[in-house]
Amino acid sequence: MKRTNKLFMSVLLTASLVIPAYSSDASAAPGSNEKFRVYVEAVSKSAKSTVKSQHKARWELTENGFSTEMNEKQFNALQKNKNVKLTRVQKVTVDTAVRASNSEVKAAEYPSQQTPWGIKAIYNNANQTSTTGGQGINIAVLDTGVNVNHYDLTNTVEQCKDFTRATPITNGTCNDANGHGTHVAGSALADGGSDKAGIYGVAPDSDLWAYKVLGDNGSGYSDDIAAAIRHAADQASSTGTKTVINMSLGSAGNDSLISSAVSYAYSRGVLVVAAAGNSGYSQGTIGYPGALPQAIAVAALENRQENGTYRVANFSSRGYASTDGDYVIQQGDIEISAPGAAIYSTWNNGGYNTISGTSMATPHVAGLAAKIWAQNPNWSNAQLRTNLQNRAKSVDIKGGYGAATGDDYASGFGFARVN
Repeated sequence: MKRTNKLFMSVLLTASLVIPAYSSDASAAPGSNEKFRVYVEAVSKSAKSTVKSQHKARWELTENGFSTEMNEKQFNALQKNKNVKLTRVQKVTVDTAVRASNSEVKAAEYPSQQTPWGIKAIYNNANQTSTTGGQGINIAVLDTGVNVNHYDLTNTVEQCKDFTRATPITNGTCNDANGHGTHVAGSALADGGSDKAGIYGVAPDSDLWAYKVLGDNGSGYSDDIAAAIRHAADQASSTGTKTVINMSLGSAGNDSLISSAVSYAYSRGVLVVAAAGNSGYSQGTIGYPGALPQAIAVAALENRQENGTYRVANFSSRGYASTDGDYVIQQGDIEISAPGAAIYSTWNNGGYNTISGTSMATPHVAGLAAKIWAQNPNWSNAQLRTNLQNRAKSVDIKGGYGAATGDDYASGFGFARVN
């Protein structure tokens, strides 16, 4: 029997993800007329107003600051203005390591497995056939978008927004032409579809906030991402609901716009979960925002046993051995490990695909957080985080480069599980 995809409101699945006004690369050649993204921080509101009259504001993320676009000539001219500070906006990308196999299936067909190995592992049940939990908790997936018409996701969708267009924010569209975001969403909260014959994520009763912050190529701007983080936090506050932000993305450098947005969200009671990155297995390779102390950095586990435990994948980024054993989260530390290698999940063509990366590990933790929070709705995000850490401590990971007994720079506190 074939499954039919259910339409979600008026989502435009053919909407373009490349908007000429805001799609130029930040690395334009000197003297070029090509525009790039810049964040302008003025010394006062009046100075900000003056610059805004000359350059159209995109996002106003600070009291006296805003992002905009300009060419090299405009940039150099404005640098002479002592009343403003200019910063080029960074590019951020998804961090998928490798596509484990070309296993996409035709749209509207059933998955080859309803509970992939990662779901069974995090539930600690090799016979797990379905999942439950997460009711009343929002999981905001900040990614390449989500195919909200996917049969196993459409019933979970509460918000669908695009932060990459020329006119932010665009409601009712979050088209995923890449596949990454749809895959991530599936691991977090796929509900098996209306016939319950589809694939399951960790917390299928959660509500999906699909926020498109990256384009078709998996790359985006830090101001768009920062705006989405703040928006999710504000939405959580205005609706009086608990929210987990999943960011399976990152960059090598610490971007001030994103770091301040993460701090803002965490202060507003949101739990932030982010991919550690795929630059392992050398030390000190965790990307941002995962490296921030206010974010839970997630390492990737393989479906392989070593030293009696699951093994940390070689590609998974590592922290620093100098902070091993302290069970204290500092900048650049791994916090929790989760399944991230050869993960089978929903895909943007309505089917399914198997890919690997700390991107895939992160939604397992986001889903687990939502499931636990739903069971303990009076907890703060800090209390929830402590519970996740305690669960991780009870399942120590000793396999993989850098993994050792206790808190280590490869696996962090360990593998947090449902059971």
